[in-house]
Amino acid sequence: MLTQNPLSQERNMPESKKKLRWFVALSTLPLLGVVTAFGLVPQSDLDLTSTQVAIEEIALPKVTVDETAAASYWRNERVQRGDTVDELLRRLSIEDAAASAYLRKSADAESFRKLPVGTEVQAETTATGGLIALRYLGDNSAQILIDKQDSAFHTKILPAQLENRLFVRTGDIKTNLYAATDEAGMPEAAANQLNELFSGDIDFHHDLRKGDKFTVVYEMTYSNGALLHTGRIQAAEFINQGHTYRAVYFQKDAQHGDYYTPEGKSMHKAFLRSPVEFSRISSGFTTARFHPILKKWRAHKGVDFAAPMGTRVKVTADGIVSLVGKQNSYGNVIMVNHQGRYTTVYGHLSRFAKGLHQGQHVAQGDVIGYVGMTGWATGPHLHYEFRVNGQQHDPLRVALPDAKPIDSTYLAAFQPVANDFVARLNLLRNTNLAKLD
Repeated sequence: MLTQNPLSQERNMPESKKKLRWFVALSTLPLLGVVTAFGLVPQSDLDLTSTQVAIEEIALPKVTVDETAAASYWRNERVQRGDTVDELLRRLSIEDAAASAYLRKSADAESFRKLPVGTEVQAETTATGGLIALRYLGDNSAQILIDKQDSAFHTKILPAQLENRLFVRTGDIKTNLYAATDEAGMPEAAANQLNELFSGDIDFHHDLRKGDKFTVVYEMTYSNGALLHTGRIQAAEFINQGHTYRAVYFQKDAQHGDYYTPEGKSMHKAFLRSPVEFSRISSGFTTARFHPILKKWRAHKGVDFAAPMGTRVKVTADGIVSLVGKQNSYGNVIMVNHQGRYTTVYGHLSRFAKGLHQGQHVAQGDVIGYVGMTGWATGPHLHYEFRVNGQQHDPLRVALPDAKPIDSTYLAAFQPVANDFVARLNLLRNTNLAKLD
């Protein structure tokens, strides 16, 4: 197909379209003139200055970095057997000759050089291993702080930051008391307190039954976040053969405190049932026992507590020492008079408490000697006698006098404390919680 001539197209176009095309063409001429005018005006006539780019190096001021303000790191390590100062510093990632020299030679840092095995040491260092601060627990739980000030190291002794936390343990008796407390996760010190607390009412050698239960609320003392020691039992409940015993600790003043029942009766008997913390009875009180050495039948007027050599022996009541020495079959023996009519006897001891002497006043629970096998003994044990007006009685069965109840002047302050702990014990027994922080 051939292309049509534009002129012939225009001739054939209607008259109205021709007029419209001419109108559009004429109206655009002023705009084209303006554009042409802008394109022809010189830049100098518009008074526009040319732009120049200048590149110049500017020296920035030097910034001094304060090493102590930079990032620091804390590390913990425990003193190991055979550690030297430098070996401990190496494990703490400390590379600081000045710190090493101070810790090895300064008299102020002597406590650091004498740290016992197992002590935890905390160190703050720079990223490059410079020592900023070193801290650890010293005597009486005081915190020792060694830090760097004005390019020199200094030692400070800060008061211990002690914190008491309450813990709760519940348990069931399956075999014996200590197996149950171990299973419940109680520390040994708290288990010993529990044994001593209820020993006036429960013979833990003979009276325990499978299914007996206990609940104990006790303190744990922390120093600067580290466990320091097991604290005091605050409240306890023991269900023995269906009978419930409860005890609450009450602090009378800053120096004196004791355990009472929720009704205010003293938990302490005038005498403890057992003079050793825990053992087994190898021979009980009897009028006829075959003597292992004499090889004949004769009365055994005491109780033998079998225990490892060196086990601590406690006096069972306040009294006055009447004898310390050796006596016939008893071997090393201690005799204590109480209240004018009672006497307790502790035989076969390996040694006596340091400084113990005749006429000395002793308080219930004081350590007076140590288990041995002196005298007529075939193995380490304590022979314990309880005499009333010179006559031997079974220490495990004799009726023991009670201690004094809480003084009436403290009763109003004691009752809210007792009620609070009784409510806790009820809640814990019902819900069987294992731990409360």
